[in-house]
Amino acid sequence: MRRLIQPIVSMATSPPPLTPLLIRFGRLGDMLLQEPLLHLLRCRYQAPVKILTRGGWTGELYRGHPDVGAVWQLLARNRLLAFSRERWQAIAKLRAHAGPVYISEDSRSSLKRIAWMLRFAGVPRERCVFLHDIAPRNDEHWVDQALRLGRATPAAFRETDYPWHDGDVRAAPRLYLDANDRADADAWLRQRGFADAPLVLLQPGNWHVHRWWEPRRIDPKFWPVESWARLLRAVHEALPTANLVLCGTPVETAVCEAIANTANLAQVKLATTDLPIRRLMAALERAHSMVSVDSGPAHLAAAMGCPLVLMYGGKYGPEKWGRRSPFGKPVINLGVDPRAASVAEIPPAAVIDAWRQLSGASR
Repeated sequence: MRRLIQPIVSMATSPPPLTPLLIRFGRLGDMLLQEPLLHLLRCRYQAPVKILTRGGWTGELYRGHPDVGAVWQLLARNRLLAFSRERWQAIAKLRAHAGPVYISEDSRSSLKRIAWMLRFAGVPRERCVFLHDIAPRNDEHWVDQALRLGRATPAAFRETDYPWHDGDVRAAPRLYLDANDRADADAWLRQRGFADAPLVLLQPGNWHVHRWWEPRRIDPKFWPVESWARLLRAVHEALPTANLVLCGTPVETAVCEAIANTANLAQVKLATTDLPIRRLMAALERAHSMVSVDSGPAHLAAAMGCPLVLMYGGKYGPEKWGRRSPFGKPVINLGVDPRAASVAEIPPAAVIDAWRQLSGASR
C-alpha cells in the first residue's frame, strides 16, 4: 500500500514545470553574465530557459547549453516596430509564451522597446519581474544582482512554490563546448601552425575602437600601440616558442596590424577574421593565458578557465563587471587601485609583471 501511495504524494507536492523567459538586449559580455541567472531559473522551474535578445552572438554563445532551450534573436537593430517582420514574429512568440518573464535589462532605451513588445503581445505585468524591481546595492556585482532577480517570483505564479537551493546558485558564468567545437579548433590551430606551441592571446580592442589613430576618438579602454608591442616582446622573451595571437573583430584589424608591425616579431599573428565565438571559446580553453582590455572576449576567457590579465580604464571597474572564473583560474585586474581614467595610464611594466605572475601559475 505504501508503494502505491508514495508516488501519488510526490506528484502532488511537486510543482508543474514552467518554461521561463529571459529578456536582455546586451552585447557579448552582458549576455555571458546572464549564465548564472539562466542556471538558477532552469533549476527553479525545471525547464530550459528561453532567451529574447538583440544581436546575433547569443545563439552561438549558448548553443548546446543545458540551461537554454531556445534563443529568439532580433538582428535588425534600429528598424521601426511597424516595419520589422522579426519583431512581429517575436511578439507572436511572446503572446504564445505562458511562463514567467524575467526582464534583466537596465538600459532605458532597451526597456522602452521591450515594454512596447510586451504590450503588443498582451503579456500582463503580473507574469513579469523587472531588474529595476530589485533595488541595487552599492558595488554589487552584476551577477549577484541578477541572481537576486532570479530568486524573485512574478505575482501570477506565487501561489505555487518554485523553490531555489544553495546548490542552484553559481557565482561565476560557465560555458560548454562539444566535440565538434574542439575538432574545429584543432583544425584551425593546425592550419595556422599554432598546434605545437603555447598559445598566448591578446585582445587590444573592444567595440568602441573605431579610427583609433585619431586622438579625439581614442577610447579610455584603448592601450597604446607601443605598449602592446613592449608586452609582446617581453612575452616572447619569456616564452620564445609561444604563438602570440592578436584577436578581435574585423573592425579591429587595423589596430592589430599596427601592433604587429611595431612589435616586429615573427611569432605575432593576427586572428581578426577567422576566430568566431565558438572557435575562440575552444582556443581559450587550451590557451596559456590572455591579456585584454575590458572587452567581451575577456569574459569568455574567464568563463573558459583561461588565466587572464585585464586592464580597466574609465568609470567601469571590476566591482560590477569583474570577470569570475568557474574553475578558480587567476584573473589579475589592473588600473583599479588607484582607478585609471584611461588604460593608457597603466605602464607596460605593470602589465608585464602581471602576466609573469600568470605564467608562473598557468597550465
